[in-house]
Amino acid sequence: MRPVRFNIHPKEADIADAISMAPAPDGIGGEGFFATQLSSVVGLARKNSLWPLPFATSCCGIEFMATMASHYDLARFGSERVGFSPRQCDLLMVMGTISKKMAPVLRQVYLQMAEPRWVISVGACACSGGIFDTYSVLQGIDQVIPVDVYVPGCPPRPEAIIDGFMKIQDLVGQESIRRRNGDQYKELLNSYGIQ
Repeated sequence: MRPVRFNIHPKEADIADAISMAPAPDGIGGEGFFATQLSSVVGLARKNSLWPLPFATSCCGIEFMATMASHYDLARFGSERVGFSPRQCDLLMVMGTISKKMAPVLRQVYLQMAEPRWVISVGACACSGGIFDTYSVLQGIDQVIPVDVYVPGCPPRPEAIIDGFMKIQDLVGQESIRRRNGDQYKELLNSYGIQ
């Protein structure tokens, strides 16, 4: 019981079913040792310690604030540290309307992030320009940087943002540590003009 003097009907806390453990990667175990693939261990560590960099320009940024607040608490998924320096973050979350004037800035922020890096496009404006089919609005951020997960909605609810974050976690956990050096990944970056 919590020692709070205003508890009228105290209940015993049962947290045994509330805690979920991350499964250990497949491997070979024995007395005093456990062997597995290095990429599985690195993937497990990366997926549970993502550092998001919010790039919020509009109403989707307010939904992200709600997602980080105590009711939805994105920190329980391992993203406690939200950073505002691209050199220290590995997940770029682009939320809101991106104008064509802002596109070079977004690209520069992406390039300043260290590898490996991932991108979530949150909301209709970041995904496809949304209702702003005009000359000044970028019709999807995938025109300037590669996107890993799209979260549709105008604005998307916090549950949708959490679902997109969990999709990124799945992608990060399954990614080989050699993927970033592969020809396919280099070809993808070259298609965006990134060396």
